[in-house]
Amino acid sequence: MIREILKFPHPILKTPTKKVDVIDDAVRGIIRDMFETMYHAEGVGLAANQIGIDLRIMVIDTTQKKESPPVKLALINPEMIEKEGSIKYKEGCLSFPGLVVEVERYSKVKVKALDEYGEEKIYTFEGFPAIVFQHEMDHLEGITFLDRVNGLKRRLALEKYSKLQKQR
Repeated sequence: MIREILKFPHPILKTPTKKVDVIDDAVRGIIRDMFETMYHAEGVGLAANQIGIDLRIMVIDTTQKKESPPVKLALINPEMIEKEGSIKYKEGCLSFPGLVVEVERYSKVKVKALDEYGEEKIYTFEGFPAIVFQHEMDHLEGITFLDRVNGLKRRLALEKYSKLQKQR
């Protein structure tokens, strides 16, 4: 089922999500809906709070990006356990339609998470998949990509977003 993607400044986007205690059919249903919603919106990542669910769940699919190693995963209760390097990338966000902001991220991350069957997995993401993971991880922490830029860049981005919202 395609769910509504919440737009900034919805308060749930600024609220840290809760740990998933039980992985059952309901959680797997949320994951299915998240993938369907993300594909419908032509995104590459989606955090559960972006569809109004305050759980630590994200989905990522970078298989459409030609310059990136293909990654298609659902991550439950993800944790970043190692990080290195630095990369700047112009990011968009489904909760900020039309807005693109250059953000600095780690270029390589090692991640621990549960899959949709409750098995703990370790993943290493580099380049674009690392950027997508960190963007979605921020969402789960109640952080938006605008929180990663400061001063004038942030103010200009907020002004542009405000104009975009009025045009819609």
